[in-house]
Amino acid sequence: MNTAQSIPKSTGVIAPDFGMTRRSMLKNAGGGIGLMALQSLLMADEHSPPRTALPPHFAPQAKRMIWLFMHGGPSHVDLFDPKPDLTRYAGQLLPESFGEVMTRRKVATNPLLGPVRPFRPRGQSGLPISDFMPHLAEHADDLCVIRSLHGDSVNHPQSVYQMNTGSILMGHPSFGSWLAYGLGSENADMPAFVVLPDPGGGLKGGPSAWGSGFLPPTFQGTTMRPGKTPVLNLKPQPGISNPQQRATLDFLRKLNEQHLLARDRDEELSARIEAYELAFRMQTAAPEVADFSQETAKTLSLYGMDQPATRDFGQRCLLARRMIERGVRFVQVYSGNTNGWDAHKNVADNHGEYCGKTDQPIAALLADLKRSGLLEDTLVVWCGEFGRMPMSEQGKGRDHNPWGYSGWIAGASVQGGRAYGATDAIGLRAETDRVHVNEFHATLLHLMGLDHRKLVYSHNGLDERLTGPSEIEIVKELLT
Repeated sequence: MNTAQSIPKSTGVIAPDFGMTRRSMLKNAGGGIGLMALQSLLMADEHSPPRTALPPHFAPQAKRMIWLFMHGGPSHVDLFDPKPDLTRYAGQLLPESFGEVMTRRKVATNPLLGPVRPFRPRGQSGLPISDFMPHLAEHADDLCVIRSLHGDSVNHPQSVYQMNTGSILMGHPSFGSWLAYGLGSENADMPAFVVLPDPGGGLKGGPSAWGSGFLPPTFQGTTMRPGKTPVLNLKPQPGISNPQQRATLDFLRKLNEQHLLARDRDEELSARIEAYELAFRMQTAAPEVADFSQETAKTLSLYGMDQPATRDFGQRCLLARRMIERGVRFVQVYSGNTNGWDAHKNVADNHGEYCGKTDQPIAALLADLKRSGLLEDTLVVWCGEFGRMPMSEQGKGRDHNPWGYSGWIAGASVQGGRAYGATDAIGLRAETDRVHVNEFHATLLHLMGLDHRKLVYSHNGLDERLTGPSEIEIVKELLT
C-alpha cells in the first residue's frame, strides 16, 4: 500500500514512503476498533490491483524511457565528436599546453590518434556522425548529441556506478530504481523497471548497476531476455493449475505476513512478499510481451533479426519497444560483454564489431517509435560509462576518458539535429557548456516530470537524492 509522509520541514519536500510495513501501520493505529478497522482494510486490499502509477511533480515531456547503455566506453572522437585538430596532429605528442592528464595506463605521452573513420554531415541539420554508424546517421535530425559529458573516475566499475546511480560508490539506487520509486509502473502485471543485459555477461561492477541500493528492494531492476522464457523459473510446474497456485500463494502470503508482523520495517521481506504476487501476474504478461510472432516479417527484418550480427541486440531493442507499449516505465538495454566497447588495442576492430551489432537495431527502434507515435512521449538515451582518450594506446587503441565524452537523447519533444556543448580541440576534456553526470540525471528526471530536488528518500537520517547533496541544476537547453 503506497502512502506518503512529509520529510522533515527543513527540506521542504515530499516523498512517498514505501518503507512503511504493516506492522508499523498497525502500531500507529493503536488498539481496539482502530486496529480491527485497519486490519480489515489491509485484508480487503490484499488481492486488489496495486496502485502502481504515481503522479509526476509536473507535466512531463516523456512518460517512459529506454536507455541504451554501451558498456566499456565508446569513443566519442570516433563516433559523434569530430575534431579536425586531432586529424591534423595525429602521430604527434600531446602539446604541453594541455597540462597534466590523469590516465589509467599512462598513455599521456603516446602519440595522438586521429579519427578511425571519417565523419560526414547527416540529415537536413548536417549533424556530423561517423561512418561507423550509417543506419543511425539516417536519424541525425532526431538526435541531440551531448558532447560535453564528464564524470569522476577513470575506472570501469566506478564509472558504471556513476552513470547508473549518480555515485562512484557501490550501494546507491540506480536511475531506474529512482524512476520506479517516483513514478511506478503503468502496468500492474509488469515491473516498472526492466533490464535487458548483454547475454555475454561481464558487466564491470555487476548487477549493482541496476540495484535498488538503500531504496526498498522492490524497486530494483527486473532482468528479462527475449524468447519463450523471458524470466527464468517463472512458469509453474506442469500439472499445477492457476487455482492451485493461487491457493498456495495465498497460504504463503499469510504465513509471510505473520512473520513480517514480528519484524518491523523489514523491507527485504516485504519485497519478497510482493515479488511472489508480481511473479504470479507476470506468468501471463511476460511471455506475451516477448512473443515476437505478433510482429511482421518486415519489422523483424528492420531490427536485423534476419542477420547473425544484429539478431541479439535487435531482439532486445524490439523487446524494449514492446515493453514500453505495455506500460513498463523504464527499460535499460545493455550492449557489451566483459570488455565490450573497451577499445584498448584496436578501435577500428572493436567499434567495427559493436557498431555492427547495434547500429541497425537502434536505428530501427527510433524508426519504429516514430512510426507509431511513441517517440513523441518516449525518451531514448544512448551513452556509455565514459569515452576514450585522443592519445593512442598500443598503437591503434585508446584508453578510458571520463573527462569529456558524448551521449545522445532523442524523442519526448527534444529538439534533434544538433550538438550541445563541446570538448577541447582534440576531445580530451569537456570545455564548453559542460554537463556533469549528476546534471545529466537531473535533466533526464525533469523530462520525466520529476524534480530531482524533491525526489527524496530518508536513509540513516539523511535525505538522499539521485543527484547527491550538492546543488545541481538541470540543463535547460536540452529540454526543448
